[in-house]
Amino acid sequence: MKRGGAAEETNEEFWRDYLTQPDSFLRVGRRVFTHLPSEPRCRMCTAPFAGPGGPLMRLIGKRPSQANPYMCTSCQDTMIRHHGGAEVDGAMLFADIRGSTALAEGMSTAEFHGLLNHFYSTASQVVFEHEGTVDKFVGDELVAHFFPSFAGEHYVSKAVEAAQAVLRETGHADSGGPWVRVGAGVNAGRAWFGAVGEGTHVELTAVGDVVNTAARLASAAGAGEVLVSADAAAAAGLDAGLERRSLKLKGKSESTEVVVLGASA
Repeated sequence: MKRGGAAEETNEEFWRDYLTQPDSFLRVGRRVFTHLPSEPRCRMCTAPFAGPGGPLMRLIGKRPSQANPYMCTSCQDTMIRHHGGAEVDGAMLFADIRGSTALAEGMSTAEFHGLLNHFYSTASQVVFEHEGTVDKFVGDELVAHFFPSFAGEHYVSKAVEAAQAVLRETGHADSGGPWVRVGAGVNAGRAWFGAVGEGTHVELTAVGDVVNTAARLASAAGAGEVLVSADAAAAAGLDAGLERRSLKLKGKSESTEVVVLGASA
């Protein structure tokens, strides 16, 4: 059945409110779920699917969705009921492994799979602890979003802090060096966020130039670097004395001004 008219307008209003209006109950719930063991978790509400927290979540109707194992049944049902999305302000974090092709060549398939899973688990936990949501993992790359409704008014700062925390948790601040080399990019602005897909196979995603730029920043970052767009740096209140660069990003007609951070800068 074709969607449109009043239903689309209602769904757009739902997503705009859901992603931009601070909801204390939602935020408190996510904080509690984040501290219940263990992985894997729902990428939206952070409800754990395994460990001691799993049975408790199942008692309140949160179990892995058959259509999307990275989403709990209640969050999946919400997206199915409100197919579509809205243009809202948010912050995007991309972080990916450097030299993954060379790493894969030097490992068995099982070892490389284990490394990726360790990175996925580590990065996801960091995002959840900073009140973000995990969009997806694409190969060796994390894609995460930070919205006012989940992370509060300082959602851009939370995205920047999460990016630096991913570097710390992968060992970039350790004297012995990282256990996997990672670079990250953060951008903020208006993009289209919402549920895409057909039938029961839907997931939350984001599209737009702001998202594409964040991905380009992550690609341009060196190992142990976070590249933050000038707009996101201003919104996060970063020190004006931090290192800055002017980059020519792939697909962008003009240079992009960025602030450069490390694991603890």
